[in-house]
Amino acid sequence: MPDATRPSAILFDWDNTLVDSWVCIREAYNITFRHFGMPEWSMAETRANVAKSMRDSFPQMFGERWTEARDVFYQGFESIHLSHLRELPGAGAMLADLAERRIFLAVVSNKRGAFLRKEAEALGWSGLFGALVGAADAAADKPAVDPVHLALERAGVAAGPAVWFVGDAAIDMHCAANAGCVGIVMRSDPPLEEEFATYPPAYTLGDCRALVTLVDELSVPISAN
Repeated sequence: MPDATRPSAILFDWDNTLVDSWVCIREAYNITFRHFGMPEWSMAETRANVAKSMRDSFPQMFGERWTEARDVFYQGFESIHLSHLRELPGAGAMLADLAERRIFLAVVSNKRGAFLRKEAEALGWSGLFGALVGAADAAADKPAVDPVHLALERAGVAAGPAVWFVGDAAIDMHCAANAGCVGIVMRSDPPLEEEFATYPPAYTLGDCRALVTLVDELSVPISAN
């Protein structure tokens, strides 16, 4: 990435970037599959198949009954998601440190917005974010640019190299590229071969602390205007 500089804003994916969600997501999908008499997913299948928002993925998976599947999934998810909620190691401390550095923080997630905001409140993180944008909050979901623009409205920052998009999956890097932002992969698992070949990240970080360190190394803000 040319002339890397300190960001004016950082957008985060939510699930498996800031919170450990795979067990909860898998169980909610399997509740839905059981309702339809479909084979359940293993954890590996869950991790391989879950990325797009529901309004983008469920019509393909369930056809004309996708709205029924949506309702079953949401009912199941709502009953378990707070009991399964766990922050990833160092996530809360990282967010607090970045907020102290006066960097605008926001979330762009393909999780339903109401669930996203409820989880942020449960973790005590709501006040750290200028925006929490979930699925269906904008006209289109990731990897479209609409939720990025919605998240940045309150900051007065334009999407571009002044904005970092931090996530754990290829769809996050796709969204970053679409918006012209700096894509950063942050997760403990190393990338799979060709996983990010189409939309490569500017940086790949192994944990939350590494992101704070990177920000501090790039001390000169870039103008958003």
